[in-house]
Amino acid sequence: MKWSLIFLLLLLAAPGLAAERNGKCLDCHQQSAAERQVQNSAHAGELSCVDCHGSDHDAIDRGEAFVGVEVCGRCHQQQLDEHRSSRHGMGLHAGWGCTRNFSGRDRKDCRFCHREGDTQPISTVQCARFIKQSQEMGQIGCNRCHMIENSCASCHTNHRTDARIVKTPQVCAKCHMGPDHPQWEAWQTSQHGTLYSALGSPAAPDCQRCHMPEGTHNISGGLTAPPSGKPFAPQEAADQRQVMLKRCQECHARSFAESELRKADAVRLQTRKLVDEAREIIRDLDDRGLLDPQPSARLEHPQRGKELVLDGAMLYEDISHIESLFFRMNKYAAAKTFKGAYHQNPDYTHWYGNAEVKLLLNDIKAEASRLRERGGQAGNPVTGAMDEKALEILQRRHQRGELDDAEYAEKKRLILEQILQ
Repeated sequence: MKWSLIFLLLLLAAPGLAAERNGKCLDCHQQSAAERQVQNSAHAGELSCVDCHGSDHDAIDRGEAFVGVEVCGRCHQQQLDEHRSSRHGMGLHAGWGCTRNFSGRDRKDCRFCHREGDTQPISTVQCARFIKQSQEMGQIGCNRCHMIENSCASCHTNHRTDARIVKTPQVCAKCHMGPDHPQWEAWQTSQHGTLYSALGSPAAPDCQRCHMPEGTHNISGGLTAPPSGKPFAPQEAADQRQVMLKRCQECHARSFAESELRKADAVRLQTRKLVDEAREIIRDLDDRGLLDPQPSARLEHPQRGKELVLDGAMLYEDISHIESLFFRMNKYAAAKTFKGAYHQNPDYTHWYGNAEVKLLLNDIKAEASRLRERGGQAGNPVTGAMDEKALEILQRRHQRGELDDAEYAEKKRLILEQILQ
């Protein structure tokens, strides 16, 4: 009883305490937009400026008093835990790169990867594309989305607490749109999006209903593959599929939902197979020294040096024409194909996606033929033909892990037999 009374008194006193602690701040910020927004939010009278921003005004002026997720987590621990367990919880490190060598870098950037006073980075992941950008492009074109890991304001805005802001699918569109992750466009122009636009949320699902049911901040529930399309481990994928089926069954028969998701799975795997075919062609050209220009003759990749890079760290600058074709095939067209399929959009799945994947594969094959002819090397181990360089190329593929020991031994035997004929 005693503790309940103390708690009640503290609760009743909180607005007065918050106002008192805001005193100095309001000397200058009384009419500011931030103050007006706070006064119209759920935080009004409950939190002071100091509670979130701290009391070091010099640090605030220098931009060093960043209000990150840990600050919000003091009161919203469950939401923070859910956020960190989702793919949003790795958004920053999936798109970030160290700025220590940037000329004129902004030292405030360090806070994203280093805790105060700690020289060891929280994560060793670095995004090659970020590192190649200008500081301004990195801040506007990369960080505005990828800082979601460390900033609740990415979705909720800085000082407002109106739930309507984060319950509209438009809040997701800021980042989940464009050629490499067109979830917004695919959903908006699907049957779901059409029904939602015409009749509202009871008639059809939006982003939040499928990916944030009951307000969870773990947006990854129900996903069976990351943005690259490479599937999760079988058991994890199976568990997550059951999560998504439960959501689909709010409106659809289970058998229908299972059928639609299986079709989308098949489209994703078929698309990855085409991308892998193109990747093999380009690796073969690199092994033969036929790329123009070769990686050894280019500016170094910021993470991998003079190596050919065709995975998630691939750049779209300082590369050959055939690699540019592959970038668009893998990063754009393939993503439109399977993300369109999972969002029930036939046009994104087919014309924007699948057709473009196959047209680009045709272009890649034609460019590969031109490069081989120019280099006087008509043979191609990828397609089964053999030449004198085949053993060297096969060894490189084995060293890269593309062939296991048994496959390497068998292919080597076949090449030797053909050469000795």
